[in-house]
Amino acid sequence: MSAARTHLSSTTVFHGALVNPLDLHSYQALPHALLCVDPYGDIAWIEPHVPDALVQDVMARKGLVGDDVQVVQLKKGEFLMPGFIDTHTHAPQVPNMGAGQQYELLDWLENVTFPMESRFSDVDFARHTYKTVVRRVIDSGTTTCCYYGTLHVEATKVLADIIHEYGQRAFVGKCNMDRNSPDNYVEPSAEASVQGTKELLEHIRGLPPLTSPRPAHDTDRSQLVHPILTPRFAISCTSPLLTSLGQIAASDRSLRIQTHISENLSEIAFTKSLFPECSSYADVYDKHGLLRHNTVLAHAVHLEDEEIALLKERGCGISHCPTSNFNLRSGICKVGELLDRGIKVGLGTDVSGGFSPSILAAIQHASIASKVVSFQHQPGHAIAVPHHLFVNHSPLANKQLPIPALLHLATLGGAQVCDLQARVGSFAPGKAFDALLVSVSSAAGNPAVWGVEVDEALGIERGMGMSKEQHLERMLEAFMFCGDDRNISRVYVQGRVIGGKEWAASQP
Repeated sequence: MSAARTHLSSTTVFHGALVNPLDLHSYQALPHALLCVDPYGDIAWIEPHVPDALVQDVMARKGLVGDDVQVVQLKKGEFLMPGFIDTHTHAPQVPNMGAGQQYELLDWLENVTFPMESRFSDVDFARHTYKTVVRRVIDSGTTTCCYYGTLHVEATKVLADIIHEYGQRAFVGKCNMDRNSPDNYVEPSAEASVQGTKELLEHIRGLPPLTSPRPAHDTDRSQLVHPILTPRFAISCTSPLLTSLGQIAASDRSLRIQTHISENLSEIAFTKSLFPECSSYADVYDKHGLLRHNTVLAHAVHLEDEEIALLKERGCGISHCPTSNFNLRSGICKVGELLDRGIKVGLGTDVSGGFSPSILAAIQHASIASKVVSFQHQPGHAIAVPHHLFVNHSPLANKQLPIPALLHLATLGGAQVCDLQARVGSFAPGKAFDALLVSVSSAAGNPAVWGVEVDEALGIERGMGMSKEQHLERMLEAFMFCGDDRNISRVYVQGRVIGGKEWAASQP
């Protein structure tokens, strides 16, 4: 049976180290937290400080007794954190990871990307490929993902079905492309593109819902897989197609939208030549009704100041894809400035412009990107954003992003971009338990992570003078900068284990 259709057999209580993002500037590091997940996969309650000796007392006080309660005691070197949220990736491009390093965006699309994507007209090829793709994404720690499919309706239905079967939370879109694409990989008309989109919307909305005691009309609670409108980018869409997609969006305010914006200078110039009546790249989407609170815009490397103001006014979110931006020589998104202006920002892997399906790589490259931006500005350099526009108390423009901000981008920031912040991105009562059980033990087998057991074996008292909270903070940082899928023991979505190293070992 599909993981997305069933509920848990019991209440589960986790005891041990827990990391919980709060905002851009802070997170909780709780060495002895007690967290309860109800049978439907939602967080029932959290007690932040419960010593080992008091676990049973607290559970008894909460009325949790009997065989229907499962207790998971975390080990030394383990901690729980919210699952990663990938706000931008291309499922059919995963087989191309590492190819085309010599190209910039438009040549890369022509020579590397479109030839691969055109193969997904073969539904059997799509099925075999997408099974491997989704498994890799899950095991990399991504609990929610915004997927681009291809322009093929049937193949994209298959992608949605596999995600649903595997139990991941996701948004799945069929690319809309009725011009400026190869002859063998372009839709015949705007009407055909729209009809295919409507067919996919109906298919995804018809997937079996979660078992839940809550109202079925709240689709963010009742469904894991959602449709998302996906005009690939303005270059590939005629104005009539964008107009029709805007009309679909207007009929359903909960329907998410994803596309690209201002990734590459040649792309921007081409876009402006196609839409001379529009004042900017962002204005193209705005004039067609595609900018709003649940629009996910990938890249935003070269935004003009007027565009930033427009995106803030519309409430759009940005998917920062630093791995891809470096790899395709697109440029560097000034994330700190966007955050200071109050724009929502999450992280995207943008495979295969990006060469890794892991948000950990995106975290590492986002950190490097912010440091490069900081190099370009001397100490005391005036920040481009007027101080009266700051949303954050501590400005981030032209500075390296600190650990709390990087954690935020990978989790709660991504949830905000996807308009899912009420459900995921952090641990709180009523939210879904979408989480990672992380191990930075040497037993995980990652030679880049120096486990505490090594210190003990060598007689190194590395933790001297550190509180347990500080030691947990150090574990988180080691995972963020040295970790990989070997350090992800379990991946939970809606309370269910759907991936991770332990899950893989348990499969026949």
